[in-house]
Amino acid sequence: MSKPLHHFIDGEARAGTSGRLGDVFNPATGEVASRVPFASVDEVSAAVEAAKAAFPAWAATPPLKRARVMFRFKELLDRHLDEIAGLLTAEHGKVLSDAKGSVIRGIEVVEFAAGIPQLLKGEYTENIGTGIDSWSVRQPLGVCAGITPFNFPAMVPLWMFPISIACGNTFVLKPSERDPSCSLRLAELAREAGLPRGVLNVVNGDKVAVDALLTHADVAAVSFVGSTPIAMHVYETAARHGKRVQALGGAKNHLVVMPDADLDQATDALIGAAYGSAGERCMAISVAVAVGAIADPLVERLASRVKALRIGPGTAPNVDMGPLVTRAHLDRVVGYIDLGVREGARLVADGRGLKVAGSEGGFFLGGTLFDNVTPAMRIYQEEIFGPVLCVVRVKSFDEAVALVNAHEYGNGTAIFTRDGDAAREYATSIKVGMVGINVPIPVPMAFHSFGGWKRSLFGDQYMHGPEGVRFCTRLKTMTSRWPTGIRAGAEFSM
Repeated sequence: MSKPLHHFIDGEARAGTSGRLGDVFNPATGEVASRVPFASVDEVSAAVEAAKAAFPAWAATPPLKRARVMFRFKELLDRHLDEIAGLLTAEHGKVLSDAKGSVIRGIEVVEFAAGIPQLLKGEYTENIGTGIDSWSVRQPLGVCAGITPFNFPAMVPLWMFPISIACGNTFVLKPSERDPSCSLRLAELAREAGLPRGVLNVVNGDKVAVDALLTHADVAAVSFVGSTPIAMHVYETAARHGKRVQALGGAKNHLVVMPDADLDQATDALIGAAYGSAGERCMAISVAVAVGAIADPLVERLASRVKALRIGPGTAPNVDMGPLVTRAHLDRVVGYIDLGVREGARLVADGRGLKVAGSEGGFFLGGTLFDNVTPAMRIYQEEIFGPVLCVVRVKSFDEAVALVNAHEYGNGTAIFTRDGDAAREYATSIKVGMVGINVPIPVPMAFHSFGGWKRSLFGDQYMHGPEGVRFCTRLKTMTSRWPTGIRAGAEFSM
């Protein structure tokens, strides 16, 4: 086991003092790789105080100078890409190519944040009244906090703190305790890029650290990505304490396959979107909606492809899917497969009991495929967050739309079809935040914004892109007049 991990407060590594530690596993072997300190309320307060002390000078730093730090940070991230991806695979388990791709998607947000002088420009109107001008500016909030999930330990932090910091805020990051090393390394590289002490801080921990951030009087805004129950807790608690909140929750993403779809393309899309990263993605496709006669050939093709998935350690060559993140999460997903069998779904491919030669202790689960799933089943209703794909059969396009719109989650969805009219109608009428047309995982690029509808998002603004800039700043509008002489008398009209 390597040396214990640490916090990053006021520009330097700090050992934990609470006495509470959590195990960080190597998912491919099942062994404890390191231990991470869980922050106390006092340690969280120390990070917030460091951020608060750094805020006035950083907010007063010209946006152009803040942008130059982002440019240097991006350069360092590019240079250390393989290292960060390696840390990610070591603690999360996803294959290296997927890990690298997710880091790149995070770097793209840093690249977007480097354009902050343009993004912070306000508006000006001359002569809104006789001799009166009006203009608006966007100003930083203060200390912001981010609480990030285990499935993207580099990308999601990079979706949060670069934009917030570029806008002039300071930041306290609480990464997942399951794979914290990426966040600590990002903070070190940001410091190396020229970020002043205290502008970015990292505290590790569990609910104690989360609740300390949600209730701290000096935290102005909170960003969160995770499950819906915790997103609700974050949103309700932080909002009750007067904070601005964006809390992204769970998902049950549907991919509708129309009878006219290219069957090979639809099959490829479902295999990659359902089983990539072992299904541990908030944008993973977990439900295939087969419309009409395409259902039988689609399930037949999926079955053979799922059973042929190459599964092993994320560092092994030519592997499609690595292990799940922990033994507890593996047991949870297996429990859902057991439940699906009891509920009466047809188990076409069963991933339970998989053993990988040379990694027998790893948290591996094979690809799993259910057919004849109905909306009444819990495996349809609930987020499984593993390599499990459910096929629901419907008779028509209208039935498919009604099915998707009735689900409590509205994060992402896709339709595969050759019919432009059907695609346009789907995109227009579907009650989901991100829609793909012949694109299975429609994650917006950094210069757009990411977020869902319904119980997939609590708060009013999406993450990164223009919505991210608006979330991280307050609008202030000024109106001025410079009289040329003395004006007698009060004005009582509006």
